[in-house]
Amino acid sequence: MTLTERSRPSVDLDVRPLSGTIGAEIAGVDLSVELDDDTVAAIRRVWLERRVVFFRSQHLTTEQHERFASRFGELTPGHPVLGGVEGHPSVFEIDYSASREVYAHYGDVATRSAGLDWHTDVTFVERPPSASILNAVVIPPSGGDTMWSDQVAALAALSPSLQGYLATLTAVHDGRAAFGAQLARRDGGGEWEGEVLSSLEPVRHPVVRVHPETGERALFVNPGFTSHVEGLHPDESAMLLSFLYTHSVRPEFVVRHHWTPGDIAFWDNRVTQHSVVGDYGDARRVIQRVSLRGERPH
Repeated sequence: MTLTERSRPSVDLDVRPLSGTIGAEIAGVDLSVELDDDTVAAIRRVWLERRVVFFRSQHLTTEQHERFASRFGELTPGHPVLGGVEGHPSVFEIDYSASREVYAHYGDVATRSAGLDWHTDVTFVERPPSASILNAVVIPPSGGDTMWSDQVAALAALSPSLQGYLATLTAVHDGRAAFGAQLARRDGGGEWEGEVLSSLEPVRHPVVRVHPETGERALFVNPGFTSHVEGLHPDESAMLLSFLYTHSVRPEFVVRHHWTPGDIAFWDNRVTQHSVVGDYGDARRVIQRVSLRGERPH
């Protein structure tokens, strides 16, 4: 469903699409103030269509970041294992220069890397976040871009026969390789959806999920957390996932954002993957993330 097929918002936003299917900059909106309902609805419509939207040079405080995010859903804990920042449990601070060992196995990225491989946030829980909102706090003088890939477009580009087969499959998502050691060291375990997370048990998600708001179908596997496809021989599963991982991030499905201080990026975690480019050397890069509670994928 496209924006033209939905009811038109009453607020006329200044929207600049950034590629054929994914990404848009929204200008002329001040996120530091309380937004009215019509503006929130208009942003949501663009966000649903474009998968990820960007607001330049907002320079939000942590409180303003949380307030903006809360207009679109219920905030989750900052991270089910790593937690949030002091005084703001819903805010997860990503600072590789301070703690690169935390990300040593995240998406099979080596400790020496300052980036992250392609992934969808927190798919190793039964109800992954529906959305994430990043606030650029400290940006390196060069490098450190983030890329997002449109998983609706990626699925649609496959043959109808393969789409039909994938829709019958279930994949297992497992966070133990990435965060099992950190959870074991954390006193009392982590937290997710109001419950203590004492272990990271693998979960099952459909390989093709249906978006609960738009009805669109999207690929829902990622190299960060998907371990295998159920019912296939290990070699078959590995080959199929390898093909899907390569296909799903083809250039025509990807938008790349070059950060400037104060930028906000707001993406639909249900239909995207994203990756951080680790090309900024020893420079510092600090970005804070707030996520929204999601649904069980179907």
